[in-house]
Amino acid sequence: MAISLHPSIYNGITPASANFAGGTLRCHCPNNKVVVRVDSQSAHNHACGCSKCWKPGGAKFSVVAVVPRDHVHVVEHGEKLYVVDPSAAIQRHACRECGVHMFGRIENKEHPFYGLDFIHTELSDDFGWSAPEFAAFVSSLIEQGTPPAEMGAIRGRLKELGLEPYDCLSPPLMDAIATHVAKASGKLAA
Repeated sequence: MAISLHPSIYNGITPASANFAGGTLRCHCPNNKVVVRVDSQSAHNHACGCSKCWKPGGAKFSVVAVVPRDHVHVVEHGEKLYVVDPSAAIQRHACRECGVHMFGRIENKEHPFYGLDFIHTELSDDFGWSAPEFAAFVSSLIEQGTPPAEMGAIRGRLKELGLEPYDCLSPPLMDAIATHVAKASGKLAA
């Protein structure tokens, strides 16, 4: 059975370039593209199975990474951007015309990932972005209509590609969230 995980990972993972310092993301419009410049390497790149992330047609996963918020700059056709769901923790800025999510921003200063923007490096023609490291929210595929009987094959293919499948985030990211919460509650020193 051919599983369409995501076009950028299906045939293997491309490693990052050692000195890569950012690139340009472009929406899928044929002209007047939204262009976003990112002035840093991405981090925590991963395949995401949640129902909120933008996925290319037919793909079960998005591939999304984070970069410092102050390194993300809309440089062309920002007037075409809108926030997909203003009530979501991650404010996903998408092109009104083609629907591609250009970046996601957290506005809540109390959120553990405040200061990081989420990007889809596949929207760049630049080579060298960080490679996907894991798969997150894998069980969420079922909520979107994937038959439970297919999950074993999906997790198996992810593992073959070197992407450990999680039903949340990776342990280091879950630890970062828990540390933020513990510091905010006073359980750990700030």
